[in-house]
Amino acid sequence: MELLKLQVNDLRVIAAARLELAPRLNLIVGGNGAGKTSLLEATFLLSHGRSFRSGPRDALVRQGSAGFSVFGELDSRSGRRRVGLARGAAGPEARIDGATVGTGELVRNVAVLYFGPGSQSLIAGAGEERRRFLDWGVFHVEHDFLDDWRRYQRALKQRNALLRSGVSGGALDAWDKELERNAAPLVLARNAYFAAWIPLLQDRLARLVPELGEPTVRLHPGYDTARPLGEILREHREKDFARGHTGAGPHRADWLLSFSGSLRREHLSRGQEKLCAFACVMAQARLFAERLGQWPILGLDDVGSEIDAEHRERAFGLVAEGDAQILATATSRADWGLTGHAPDAMFHVEHGRVGALV
Repeated sequence: MELLKLQVNDLRVIAAARLELAPRLNLIVGGNGAGKTSLLEATFLLSHGRSFRSGPRDALVRQGSAGFSVFGELDSRSGRRRVGLARGAAGPEARIDGATVGTGELVRNVAVLYFGPGSQSLIAGAGEERRRFLDWGVFHVEHDFLDDWRRYQRALKQRNALLRSGVSGGALDAWDKELERNAAPLVLARNAYFAAWIPLLQDRLARLVPELGEPTVRLHPGYDTARPLGEILREHREKDFARGHTGAGPHRADWLLSFSGSLRREHLSRGQEKLCAFACVMAQARLFAERLGQWPILGLDDVGSEIDAEHRERAFGLVAEGDAQILATATSRADWGLTGHAPDAMFHVEHGRVGALV
């Protein structure tokens, strides 16, 4: 999968940018705050419908503008397609080949994996980040997953609303059954994906951070799947009423990483967290390629920071093994750490203005 062209308007500090991208390595250089990360964010928006940065949605829009837009020309196994996402006063609008589509249809066609500052939250952060990461992978290999997930979320929203309203417990019976019915396909899809991802992750962890020992990855489905979810929900109604939300189910799923040499993730250094998160991303990229016959696009934002030279060389070695199109940022070409791999295209960003150098 490749982005041949990228057009960005009024996204953060970028007023207007048009990039003709190379099929392999595209290096974006510039000072801090120049707008490099915003270009990677633009591709991520096409793939996820949201930003990888926290904060209000309005923060995406360049100051003084009514909205933003991102368009790209994409070449994939489905052929060449024009894809776009815009947000204005009327809300978000996704397009494929000029036709308005749902955001789910857009993100099914565009696959971008991002790694950059803050990505270590995949290891050290809350479970929501890890669920999102897992579900993105499942979504691309299991075509029914999005519909199953939406049905479950609708039922969960209704049950939580009733919990907060203080109705009698009997009013929850129908929604308990609905959650139970829709939980099973989510658990099955996640388990299957996780089982395929684990060996790829373990291999990359062993190569990146061998000093941590044997890696172990465990998936917790969010409830005891040996029992019917409806039964568990009925048992915990009193607690759910007290906290105002549903405490058990696939929406509480999480996966955890540990090592024989460091059993608690809290014992990892910031650099080790970053390397572990990088292994997760690269394993997911490989699984995507194996299942779908094409690599996702990789957005690598200042990958070498906070990593020593030896580990940086290992990390870039994993990148070089794949066949993904890469959009990478660095403060200068000298700071780009993939030795022996010159950029196929290079861009310079300054004060939100983008110019081609190669």
